[in-house]
Amino acid sequence: MDDGFLMEVCVDSVESAVNAERGGAGRIELCAGLVEGGTTPSMGLLQVVKQCVRVPVFVMIRPRGGDFLYSDREVEVMKADIRLAKLHGADGLVFGALTEDGRIDTELCTALLAVCRPLPVTFHRAFDMVHDPLVALETLISLGFERVLTSGCDSSALEGLSLIKRLAEQVSDPWGGITERNLQRILEGSAASEFHCSARSARDSGMKFRNPNISMGASFSAPEYSIKVADVAKVRTLNAIAKNIL
Repeated sequence: MDDGFLMEVCVDSVESAVNAERGGAGRIELCAGLVEGGTTPSMGLLQVVKQCVRVPVFVMIRPRGGDFLYSDREVEVMKADIRLAKLHGADGLVFGALTEDGRIDTELCTALLAVCRPLPVTFHRAFDMVHDPLVALETLISLGFERVLTSGCDSSALEGLSLIKRLAEQVSDPWGGITERNLQRILEGSAASEFHCSARSARDSGMKFRNPNISMGASFSAPEYSIKVADVAKVRTLNAIAKNIL
């Protein structure tokens, strides 16, 4: 954070991780399933990413898409994934858990934090689904989370800017929904010192034979012959914008 800010880039591939570092990312959040908001990546992906980049790699711990209310068996999966991520070189962990009434699940978070330590931990965008964000933030601070990932409980950080500013006065917050078009307004309107983005562009598949009649996922899934990867130029642009403002 020599420049007064830190950019965290969310990635789901080795190529994106390398591009993020080349573009100036100070930290990587490693996920799978970005179309679902991010799920736990494979340990093979973590191992290879760690071999290819030098910046810290924080690993998402989320056993499935959907809500953040977890069963006992899902909790056991999360604990196992945390242990494996630590074993394979994770520099930090990222997770979130809520109760059915939209509050921080303090009992579960305490248990998962104990498994994560001594690594730093981010509470992810489950935060944007809480009943009362200011109360939730105080809870997370008391539990010992190092940071919170939020878009201000709105569709993007720009829409949630007023809440982000209030939250950032209490804790160092990375925030999501960042693009080249809105970063300047967000930086000028908030007190946060970290920001989070995916900075991706579509890259055409190398496949020459293509079957247009089938998709490997549901109707909302990405096209089979287009791959989204972190874009070096986009990451550099965001860094340049931040350096000019902060």
